[in-house]
Amino acid sequence: MSWSRAFDDPVPLPRGRQLVTLKDAAEYIQKLPKAEQDIEEWQAAVEALLLVVELNGPTMMARIGMLRALNRHVQREFNSSHQDSHWGKRKLKREL
Repeated sequence: MSWSRAFDDPVPLPRGRQLVTLKDAAEYIQKLPKAEQDIEEWQAAVEALLLVVELNGPTMMARIGMLRALNRHVQREFNSSHQDSHWGKRKLKREL
């Protein structure tokens, strides 16, 4: 049960910085303004950090929490220019 445990893969931050350990992530969250710390995604990230440290859980849980909080404003877009796959396009014998 240690805050010095490292993430499997560092959490990338803006401007090329990275969070390497659980302690780095906790300090990053503590430096955020209080209003931002109260946002639901950051609260979930804190909870994931605590669960990983207290229960010796997988660091991937905390990493996912951090990434979700950091990327909460990113909208995923559907790329309609992508070609359709051939799956489900099989022809029946009677159509041949």
